[in-house]
Amino acid sequence: MTVFVPTGVDEALTRLAEDPRRHVLAGGTDFMVEVNYGARRPLGVVSLRSLDELRGWRRKGDELILGAGLRFVDMLRPEFVAVAPGLAQAARTVGSAQIRSTGTLGGNIATASPAGDALPVLYALDATVSVASVRGERALPISELICGVKQTTLADDELILSVSVPVAAGPQEFLKIGPRNAMVIAVASVALVVDVDGRRLGCALGSVGPTVLRCGEAEAMAEEEIDWDSGRIDDPRVYETFGALCAEASRPIDDHRSSSRYRRHGVSVLSRRALMRVL
Repeated sequence: MTVFVPTGVDEALTRLAEDPRRHVLAGGTDFMVEVNYGARRPLGVVSLRSLDELRGWRRKGDELILGAGLRFVDMLRPEFVAVAPGLAQAARTVGSAQIRSTGTLGGNIATASPAGDALPVLYALDATVSVASVRGERALPISELICGVKQTTLADDELILSVSVPVAAGPQEFLKIGPRNAMVIAVASVALVVDVDGRRLGCALGSVGPTVLRCGEAEAMAEEEIDWDSGRIDDPRVYETFGALCAEASRPIDDHRSSSRYRRHGVSVLSRRALMRVL
């Protein structure tokens, strides 16, 4: 195969436009598994390894602009944890140290696996994804970019450039369960973010549907029950109800990693715990 290693975004977009059948390689933590198992047989690869302009992140007012090449290990730095604690918690659970050192945020999004650890947090934060091609740039909600199991609305010649999320305005939590405590694909995961100033709560579920799922009914119920002046919920029954509503929002299946019944139960427990922790 032919491997292109562009040194700028414009060059990368040109290479994709020349032949949209070329595959994009970011960290390669999912890509190379598929190649090794014969699920991918690319004739051409556009590697993003030298695109340093995609690797960083910056703060713009109350918004964070996260480069698509931002690695999970970079999300564990104290300065990032302070402004995006939910993403930092999710990054900490990703694979091994080697995977965290090469896996990227953009790759996690483009792979579009329902089990992608960063995705529930991005959904709960109502993240916006910026993509580009030689035809121009566009921005769209992450819920519109990901449309199914490992399916996106990206055109063949488009590249993810960055992700925009709000700076943390309250506590955030990410929890997941799996067959063991580390280096595991989530059987179920929950992201919960609180916006104290806006008096809003966002909750999203991973690994229990064809895409990440929002829990609108549970969010609305909790927002009504929170004493926003003290940041507390005093009635313990609210936590149980929240967990039950999140479980109802899930759409799990039976597969080789878990039963749907266990996944639904896991969502109930995780979401209840997450709400207790943030409040």
